Amino acid sequence: MKKYVLVGTGFRGLGSYIEPLVKEYGDCAELAAVCDLNLKRARFASEHVGKVIPAYTDFDQMLQDHKPDVVIVTTKDSMHEKYIIKALEFGCDVITEKPMTTTAEMCANILEAEKRTGHKVTVTFNLRFMNFYVKLKELISSGMLGDILSVHFEWLLDTSHGADYFRRWHSIRENSGSLLIHKSTHHFDLANWLIDDEPVKVNAFGTRRFYGDGAKREHGERCLTCPYKKTCEFYMNIDSEENGISLKKLYQDCEDVDGYLRDRCLFSDVIDIEDSVSVSVKYAKGAVMSYSLTAHSPYECMKIVINGKNGRLEADNAFNVETIKFYNREGECVNYDRSHVKPTAGGHGGADPALRDHLFRGYTSDPLHQMADTRAGAMSIGIGIAANKSMAEDRAVYLKEFLGEFYPEMK
Repeated sequence: MKKYVLVGTGFRGLGSYIEPLVKEYGDCAELAAVCDLNLKRARFASEHVGKVIPAYTDFDQMLQDHKPDVVIVTTKDSMHEKYIIKALEFGCDVITEKPMTTTAEMCANILEAEKRTGHKVTVTFNLRFMNFYVKLKELISSGMLGDILSVHFEWLLDTSHGADYFRRWHSIRENSGSLLIHKSTHHFDLANWLIDDEPVKVNAFGTRRFYGDGAKREHGERCLTCPYKKTCEFYMNIDSEENGISLKKLYQDCEDVDGYLRDRCLFSDVIDIEDSVSVSVKYAKGAVMSYSLTAHSPYECMKIVINGKNGRLEADNAFNVETIKFYNREGECVNYDRSHVKPTAGGHGGADPALRDHLFRGYTSDPLHQMADTRAGAMSIGIGIAANKSMAEDRAVYLKEFLGEFYPEMK
């Protein structure tokens, strides 16, 4: 049985790791302690799961007291590097939520520490475990498309899901690296994984015109005390539950410790990330990808098209209907009917439970390469880092500029 500790007891840490470890994996995993800069939030973990879990604000002390085998990192993105490296140097393996980190410098520090210490970092990409994307991976891996020529990838976040990123710490670039790092790392990894290729060169554009000061509308500091809350279509009630977790207890009741407002207005002028982005990527084997992210769509949807020498694969999941079609060079269309496929229980359509089983119960084989290492983590954030640099410097950016030291074979 392995011993685990976790740092970062926010919504993701609590719902996706702490609660399952205590309630589902007690036969193979021990959660020895949790850590958060906010002690109230760390202690709420015990209240939520109904079991006393030692709570710390001092990460080093937690490691000394419990000497874990594995550290789980679910802090805000910009803090991942600090805890990953400390855990590696203490002699632990690490499981980190995506993104692995937020900047080229932090990425380099993690890669160096992993190599130096000999311990392993696993990056969690739950999209690799969703049945829908597993089916796409199986089809592409069968060779049906032949050589991959191009990818068209669009991700739409509606004004419920998308807006929430602009209320939280994610909307501050220093914390998240922008949605190109925090959110799009999911999508970049998915594309890299599906076509089994690595990015080489990136060009990007982005704007913020729907949220933040780009909206140019009157607003308060937060939803709880906003004078416009009765008429605002984006009002959030912090005295509520989400997936069985009390947002009031997890966040509002902890505000006096760190001042973090979970319901900060999404039109605040402190927001400095883009809400619309367009990214072009060139891959090592010759494929090119056009990618766009919209965080203010009227509806939620993923649309991906992959063109190969043998035909064209189209997939989307608009309005909870999954569609996969393959068009061959003879003009025929094969429709892979998904209407009978029901979403699997558990977070992210069953992907989280499948991912956790691989993490905590282990796996004897991984034929689709669903488990991701630091190279996959670096390649996914690498596109986002290059895209941010491209927008800032108005030029195309090669990933080898900041990853070439660790992967000298990169083009």
